[in-house]
Amino acid sequence: MFDQAVHHPVLLEKVLELLVWKGDGLYIDCTVGEGGHSEGILKLLSPGGRLIGVDKDKEVLAIAEQRLKSFSGRRELLAADFKQLPEILKAKKIAQVDGVLVDLGLSSYQLASPRRGFSFMADGPLDMRFDTSSGETAEELINLRSQGELAKILRQFGEERWANRIARAIVQHRKKERISRTSELRDIITRVVPTSPPYRIHPATRTFQALRIAVNRELEGLREFILSSAPLLAKGGRFIILSYHSLEDRIVKEAFRSLSGRCICPPSLPECRCGAKNILRILTSKPIRPSPEEIEENPPCRSARLRVGERI
Repeated sequence: MFDQAVHHPVLLEKVLELLVWKGDGLYIDCTVGEGGHSEGILKLLSPGGRLIGVDKDKEVLAIAEQRLKSFSGRRELLAADFKQLPEILKAKKIAQVDGVLVDLGLSSYQLASPRRGFSFMADGPLDMRFDTSSGETAEELINLRSQGELAKILRQFGEERWANRIARAIVQHRKKERISRTSELRDIITRVVPTSPPYRIHPATRTFQALRIAVNRELEGLREFILSSAPLLAKGGRFIILSYHSLEDRIVKEAFRSLSGRCICPPSLPECRCGAKNILRILTSKPIRPSPEEIEENPPCRSARLRVGERI
């Protein structure tokens, strides 16, 4: 039914070690994807333990449904945006949970499906939406936004040093014909970005990342989600977030700091306005990174950063 790629849950052993502390607890996998982390969690839980899995992408949710079939009755999968977690739990009359996991990366299935448009490695339509039923596609974005807007997106979300050059090339190309395929965009980028060896990443990597973040509005509301979800943890509950670039990691780091009681407001402000609360103990003074062995087995995980907070 699905052209599913081999799925490698990122930092699986470390996630399970840090997340699952109560065998009969209730855990939330906010980005269940293909179910790799969820399967590991459920295997560690006792018969009284439960898991709720959330994902916007209905296609990967269907894969997870099959993968977790043997745990029927102990897990529930929901098609929703994880940033709605407080509302989801309130609707289910759930006051507290014992662990929350958020993996902000793409799934293997999403990357390996050319028709989803996430990867420049194969030709496909420029879609890039997690929820393919609504919202602006990457094709619409690059063909309708101004050169200045495109450059800002590439700089802000991709930290792309050649943002102006790439944005100018996109605008020049679309004057002749609409850009609609991943291969077209990849070729436009590779023609204008210097590629002097040694190569660290493909020249199109940062642009595709930036467009995906913009299309799905991935950073919007992330800090607010963390601040509003941490109070839902039971005492001793763990909040684990896997991020994959410095922008995400900075938001997670600062939100965790605020929840540990450390004010992050500028010194010039007369009073704290960041909402600092002393409800989390930060268990990772520095983010945990994948080992060289894991990166060799699963190269897309090379940029992963894992941070953990514990409810006090």
